[in-house]
Amino acid sequence: MLIMLLRPLFIASALPIDTSSTTTATILSLKPTRSRSRSRSRHHQIRRSSKSIIPMASVPAAAAAATQQAAFDFLTKKPYMPPSWATNLHPLPSHVFSLGHFPTPIHKWNLPNLLPDTEVYIKRDDLSGMQLSGNKVRKLEFLLADAVAQGADCVVTIGGIQSNHCRATAVAAKYLNLDCYLILRTSKVLVDKDPGLTGNLLVERLVGAHIDIVSKEEYAKVGSVALTNILKEKLLSEGRKPYVIPVGGSNSLGTWGYIEAIREIKEQHKEGAGEVSFDDIVVACGSGGTIAGLSVGSWLSDLGSKVHAYCVCDDPDYFYEFTQNLLDGLQANVDSHNIVEIKNAKGLGYAMNTAEELAFVRDIAEATGVILDPVYSGKAAYGMMRDMGENPGKWRGRKVLFIHTGGLLGLYDKVEQMSSLVGKWRRMEIHESVPRKEGTGKMF
Repeated sequence: MLIMLLRPLFIASALPIDTSSTTTATILSLKPTRSRSRSRSRHHQIRRSSKSIIPMASVPAAAAAATQQAAFDFLTKKPYMPPSWATNLHPLPSHVFSLGHFPTPIHKWNLPNLLPDTEVYIKRDDLSGMQLSGNKVRKLEFLLADAVAQGADCVVTIGGIQSNHCRATAVAAKYLNLDCYLILRTSKVLVDKDPGLTGNLLVERLVGAHIDIVSKEEYAKVGSVALTNILKEKLLSEGRKPYVIPVGGSNSLGTWGYIEAIREIKEQHKEGAGEVSFDDIVVACGSGGTIAGLSVGSWLSDLGSKVHAYCVCDDPDYFYEFTQNLLDGLQANVDSHNIVEIKNAKGLGYAMNTAEELAFVRDIAEATGVILDPVYSGKAAYGMMRDMGENPGKWRGRKVLFIHTGGLLGLYDKVEQMSSLVGKWRRMEIHESVPRKEGTGKMF
C-alpha cells in the first residue's frame, strides 16, 4: 500500500538532471500537454549549463536519487530566495517550510454565460493539499518557519467557527510537532455548547487542537488582537512558548505567500510558451493578506495583471486601508488603491448566504465540475459574474485568472440550506422479470 501511495512521486524518473543548481528544493514535474519534460524549483531559480547535463547512461540512477530527495522535501525548512523583482521589499523572509503541493494547476474554466471573447481560467489553490488545502497554506509556509525559528512550542490563532485558516493552522502545526490553540467565534446561543464535528471542526479536533469558544459579541467588543494576547499570556504563565498568528495569517510576513504565488504563475505562463497572458486576476478577500501579495507581486513583476478582489466581510474601504498597512510593512512604497480593485461581495454577511448564492455554487459545480466554497470563492465568483453582467465593457475580450482559495469543508455547514437545491436521486426500478437468486451480488 505504501508503495502505491509513493508511486506518483517517481513519475519523472526519466528526466535529465541539472547538477549545476545548488538548491535543495528541486521538484521534478511533467507537463502533460507538452512533449518536452521540464524540471522546476518552486522557491529557487535553477541555473542551467549544457556542460552539467548528466550522460544518458547515468540518468535513471541520478534521476531516482533526485526524485527521492524531492519526495522527502515535504515538511522541510529551507532558506528562502525571493524573486529578483521583489528583493527591494523589506524585511525579506529568511526561511520557508514546504507545506503545500505546489505549483497548483491552472486550467480553462468554461463558465456558462460568459461575455463574447472573454476567457476565464482558474488556478486551483484548493488542490494545494487535502487536510491543508487552500490559500492559507502559502502564508503558513512563511509564518511557521518564523515560529520554529523563534523557538515556539505552540501556535495561537483565531477565526470563525468554520475557519479554513484555523483548520489549516491546526494541521500544519501538528505536522511540525507544535501544539495549536484556536479561538473560534460563534453565536451567543451556542457559545456554551460543544461546537460539534461539522466541517473544519472535525479536522481540528481530530488533530488535537485546543479550542476556546467566544461569542461574536465578545469578539466584536474585545477584538482579535486582544483575545489572542489574553491566551498568549496565559500560555506564557504556564511555561509555554506561544507564537501568535493573526486572523487569516494576514500580516506582512504572511503576504509573502502570494508574492511567491505570482512567481509561480509567471513560471507556469513561461512553460506554456506565453500562450495565455492574463489581463486580470480575480480572488476572494476575507483577511487581506492574499490580495496584498497578489497585487504587489503583479505590480513589481512584469506579469501586468490587474487584481480584482471581492471582499466577503467588512467593506472595500476597510480592506484598502488594511492592505495598505501590509504593503507599508513591506516598505513597498505603493498606494493600495493603485494596484488592486476591491468590490463588495459579502451579501448577507460573513459566512451567510442567500439562496441565490448557494444555487450559483450548485450551478457552477454542475456545469464545470469545480466546487466552490460558499464563504469565499463562491461569493467572489458570484460577484465577478454579476460585475460582468453589469459592466460588460470592462470584461469583454479579457483573459481572466480566478484564484480558487479552497474551503470545501465549509460546504458541510450549509447542508440544510442546500438540501432543497440538489436532487437527481431515485430508487432504481428493477422489473420483476429480472432473475433473482440469494447470494448473487457480493457486498464487499
